[in-house]
Amino acid sequence: MKVERLLEIIGSDFYTGVPDSQLKALCDYLMSEYGIDQKHHIIAANEGNCTALAAGYHLATGKIPVVYMQNSGEGNIINPVASLLNDKVYAIPVVFIVGWRGEPGIHDEPQHIYQGEVTVKLLEDMGIETCIVGKDTTDEEVVSAMQKFKTVLADGKDVAFVIRKGALSYDGEVKYENTNTMVREEIIQHIVKASGEDPIVSTTGKASRELFEIRVANGQSHKYDFLTVGSMGHSSSIALGVAINKPDTRVWCIDGDGAVLMHMGSMAVLGANAPKNMIHVIINNGAHETVGGMPTVASKIDLVAIAKACGYPNAVSVDNFKDLDDELEAAKSRNELSFIEVKCSIGARDNLGRPTTTALKNKIDFMEYLKAL
Repeated sequence: MKVERLLEIIGSDFYTGVPDSQLKALCDYLMSEYGIDQKHHIIAANEGNCTALAAGYHLATGKIPVVYMQNSGEGNIINPVASLLNDKVYAIPVVFIVGWRGEPGIHDEPQHIYQGEVTVKLLEDMGIETCIVGKDTTDEEVVSAMQKFKTVLADGKDVAFVIRKGALSYDGEVKYENTNTMVREEIIQHIVKASGEDPIVSTTGKASRELFEIRVANGQSHKYDFLTVGSMGHSSSIALGVAINKPDTRVWCIDGDGAVLMHMGSMAVLGANAPKNMIHVIINNGAHETVGGMPTVASKIDLVAIAKACGYPNAVSVDNFKDLDDELEAAKSRNELSFIEVKCSIGARDNLGRPTTTALKNKIDFMEYLKAL
């Protein structure tokens, strides 16, 4: 189905969301049509933020907004849906467009399997009526579903179009790029070299995939790394938990700008606890690259100033490999929490693979390694 036709049928003029590769056609269309536009399209930090932003739009205009997201974001919307939107509270109508990763019977990565199994049930449990859109879904079927949804929305309830893999198409093309020159995989190579045999907690997406392949290329064990394949925004908190309980071991966190933004409150907790044995590296390309490349706001804010305000005693930003190497060594030499932002280009190898071991084996090997330290 053409994404333009889906949006025409829905009939909204305000969209907010968190990008998803399954919704790439939608994301590219919105960027092509609106870019980032306060009146029509805002990419929020997380799906709960989107839901609240959509609620504010409805309160101010009386119109019905659209929130788009990957199904992994359902966890982030449960509270605002149940305690803000629900018709037993403020009865605020919203149309959700949800990319269905991990749909049963469709091969996907481990972090999507259970989420895929419970996607529709979670929506239904939140009182959200659903329409599943697949490759064979006709325009007429979507029109019919929307006609039914209009009655539901008029009663202050919420609805969702659940989008199967390959269901939406868009003929346009959007190119995402920035002016930074450092390549993420090379950045991670430098971090791996500096970290030696220290444990690393890496964020979701391509960063963890690249870390895995760097270990393979180096002939190194994967036991040093906890690859946070899901749980976007939580890798730094995982690293904090490890660092607090392994005070004599230096712990590294390889984070991304989209992940940091998603749960930025974790930086305040990190700064307040200030583990002396943790180094927090944020690779910032200003983009949700793993799911298509749509922009984050990280290129417009000062992450170093935020880190310092949160209590990090050391915080710097680098945009070249000499400075990166110098700051990695400086962080290793001091006995204090350190924050390093690395300005990064957008892009990855076309042949970038995925971890070939299971998530469970990753956990077991990492725990065994920590136990021996």
